[in-house]
Amino acid sequence: MPESIVQRKSFQFALDIIRLYQQLQEQKEYVISKQLLRSGTSIGANVEDAGAGQSRSDFISKMCIAS
Repeated sequence: MPESIVQRKSFQFALDIIRLYQQLQEQKEYVISKQLLRSGTSIGANVEDAGAGQSRSDFISKMCIAS
């Protein structure tokens, strides 16, 4: 199955978040950087889960979580 625009953009966003996380780590902003990393990369995970949805309503529900 070809990669969707949402998958591509969420992956790029996760990469940007990881770069920002690294910068914050260098500035010793540990608490905020860890939370940013968890929340920023979870979007892609939720998009992937939505793609494996069992029904249309399951897909919609999981995409709402991702947004």
